[in-house]
Amino acid sequence: MKFRRAVSVLLLLIVAAGVGGAVYWRIQQDRQRLPEGLLLANGRIEGDRITVATKLAGRVVELHAREGDEVEAGTVMARLDDKELRARLEAARKAAEAAREKVAAARAEAEQAHRDMLRLRRLAAEGTAPKRDAEAAETAWRMARDNAEAAEKEAEAAQAKLAEVQALWEDMTIRAPAAGVVVTRIANLGEVLAPGAPLYELVDLDQLYLKVYVPERDIGRVRLGLPARVYVDALPERHFTARVRYIASRAEFTPKEVQTPDERVKLVYAVKLYFDENPGHVLTPGIPADAVIRWRDDVPWMKPRW
Repeated sequence: MKFRRAVSVLLLLIVAAGVGGAVYWRIQQDRQRLPEGLLLANGRIEGDRITVATKLAGRVVELHAREGDEVEAGTVMARLDDKELRARLEAARKAAEAAREKVAAARAEAEQAHRDMLRLRRLAAEGTAPKRDAEAAETAWRMARDNAEAAEKEAEAAQAKLAEVQALWEDMTIRAPAAGVVVTRIANLGEVLAPGAPLYELVDLDQLYLKVYVPERDIGRVRLGLPARVYVDALPERHFTARVRYIASRAEFTPKEVQTPDERVKLVYAVKLYFDENPGHVLTPGIPADAVIRWRDDVPWMKPRW
């Protein structure tokens, strides 16, 4: 008798659990349902990454940025040891200065030789100076002119060498190639880097996007240029406008960290919703967000209903 009563109670519990589960599932389905013409998706805010790298090998002696810092284009972010290049730069400057002085002297000599030649030509024409003196003066002028031209070429080469060393020295100071926020600091103080080694990764806060995953059954409704509204938990009453700018050509399995309305969905397509603007840079990479994509213009907007 007791056994039958226990079995009955167990069956009632199972039935109640089943009914409760069905009701909960139906409520969840109702919450997730949006009007035909709107698609619901979620993901994390990301941005196209900009790598800040060194052109030359060297030891890191200064680091001026940390993760989370906002930087402007041209901001000094790091410096490499430049002692050797500074010595080369000083030598190149002295060589260029000496070459310029040599040019000045050679030009002055050529100008004087030219004046002497003209004077002796005139005297020879008047018969008051030997013709051979005028010829010798012309030869001297030609030699002085050639020496000045050679000095000018040497000066150009010295200046080019100075510019080359100057550029190398300036490359030891690493600057931000564009404005953005530092998302990763890769290099450490004192580390010896190879040419092209990365130091930081930046993301432009004015070029952010929300990467969402659309189920395979819905991807046919998504097309480039469709409008979207994005919502973040920190600002629940505010939305950010965005547009579909990228649709993956291949499906992938649903990432574990991304929620989907239907857990039975296995294949999804990555879609990037680029924000029209990021006022005050309140949006930053890594923030989770919900999105409503409108694929029919006549359907009114609704907030996400997860």
